[in-house]
Amino acid sequence: MKYKILIAEDDKEINALLRSYLSDEGYECLSVTTGLDALRVIKDESPDLVLLDLMLPLKSGDAVLEEVRKFSDIPVIIVSAKDMTRTKIDLMRSGADDYVTKPFDLDELLVRIEAVLRRSRAQDKGKKEPLCFKNLKIDTELKKVFVSGNEITLAAKEYSILELLVENPHKLFSKANLFESIWRENYMDDDNIIKVHMSNIRSKIKEYDPEEYIETVWGMGYRLKN
Repeated sequence: MKYKILIAEDDKEINALLRSYLSDEGYECLSVTTGLDALRVIKDESPDLVLLDLMLPLKSGDAVLEEVRKFSDIPVIIVSAKDMTRTKIDLMRSGADDYVTKPFDLDELLVRIEAVLRRSRAQDKGKKEPLCFKNLKIDTELKKVFVSGNEITLAAKEYSILELLVENPHKLFSKANLFESIWRENYMDDDNIIKVHMSNIRSKIKEYDPEEYIETVWGMGYRLKN
């Protein structure tokens, strides 16, 4: 796999040096010289790692880092002439993955890049992909539900019902199936509790999308409406 690295460095000689060295090491390199361009490329190109200088024109490196962490967990290594311990600590707490001080050894920088990419790969392997259906997205790790990009608040049982349906988009669940799967108890042939939870889920989804997401199959149960 060929990793894509964004070099955000306003010193053109250092930028060219890093681009040449990392290209020779087998990386695909993108380069910019301003903070605004760095943000644009991160959003448009989704690089695997960013080498980020702090003293960038138009938008400083620390401001870029703060903005990036609002929408992405892309690995970021700060490359800066600032060698103050407090600066390093603050940036690491703000979401930087490593900090390299200028002047730096290229081989040491390469080792740092490889280490950060290894950690990032390991974290990605442990992540579960969100469940998606139409304009609905379920983050199963954070237990959050989004409709058309808007978070909706579900009660615990409502969340469990919706997650089960989206995990099995073509399955028809009887009321007994749903009750026993979610409540872990024997179904007592009282479907009112299921009806109430389904009504709540539907109304919360419709706040942001008028389309029907859950279909009632009379006498049989519920399924996602494809």
